Amino acid sequence: MLYSTVTPEQKRVALREMLTPGAARQFPGAFNPLSARLIGEKGFDGVYISGAVLANDLGLPDIGLTTLTEVATRAGQIARMTDLPSLVDADTGFGEPMNVARTIQELEHAGLAGCHIEDQFNPKRCGHLDGKNVVDLDTMVKRIAAAADARRDPNFLIMARTDVRAVEGLDAAINRAKALVDAGADAIFPEAMKDIGEFEAVCKAVDVPILANMTEFGKSELFTRRQLADAGVAMVIYPVTLLRSAMGEAERTLDAIAADGTQESRVDSMLTRARLYELVDYEAYNRFDNGIFNFQVPDLDIDSNNANL
Repeated sequence: MLYSTVTPEQKRVALREMLTPGAARQFPGAFNPLSARLIGEKGFDGVYISGAVLANDLGLPDIGLTTLTEVATRAGQIARMTDLPSLVDADTGFGEPMNVARTIQELEHAGLAGCHIEDQFNPKRCGHLDGKNVVDLDTMVKRIAAAADARRDPNFLIMARTDVRAVEGLDAAINRAKALVDAGADAIFPEAMKDIGEFEAVCKAVDVPILANMTEFGKSELFTRRQLADAGVAMVIYPVTLLRSAMGEAERTLDAIAADGTQESRVDSMLTRARLYELVDYEAYNRFDNGIFNFQVPDLDIDSNNANL
């Protein structure tokens, strides 16, 4: 009931312990707190909170328009709803090294288990788009060093994302990854790898966990968990998958209402009322007030027309 009973400190320890080479821990991207609860219920390892999703949910493109306050607030709302560790996209750290330091402490305070900071500069763009701009190595090293120095909980995971593969090639990405580990990065997110061999090369080159981004419509093939595990990947994210799925269904339902004058044709694909109540743990609140849940909820397996009332 209410929020997770697992403390942020416990989640950070759990995240550290699970990120081992070849584990390929799966972190689907949550687009709201309820989707984070669903991710946990389905038995996944953790929750990812995408900067693109946070921006898109506000109706904005992913070009660095969101603020630290917006990201920390929404990410905190998502993280507190799940027992799983949550990793959040902190973009470029929202400013210079001092801003990066504040970003880390705000995200710690919000209950996140870790974050990643990238080497692009504003206006930034999705890691799987062309025409990216990256800062020089010294600037990125200072970002990561500031992040590592600022954290108060030593288990808060600081991951460095590098987009340099698309700009200067794989060797440059590997060299940058090594330098960022030396600067204090606990893990590396090499963005937009071309093939499974490139993931394997990065995993062999650095002695920290490696993240693989399995986003749809991107530069990388959608490799299976087994393929990525065999390459040595420690963590796999599916950042925008649930948002795209939900918005796709929402669009189809709106089209049906406009065309048919009713949502009837879409009801069978909806989450039932009973299932929704189960996800929000409606019944548990009755322990505090029996006036809250004093009615009969339709069974999950009865006629869908009634279940969705």
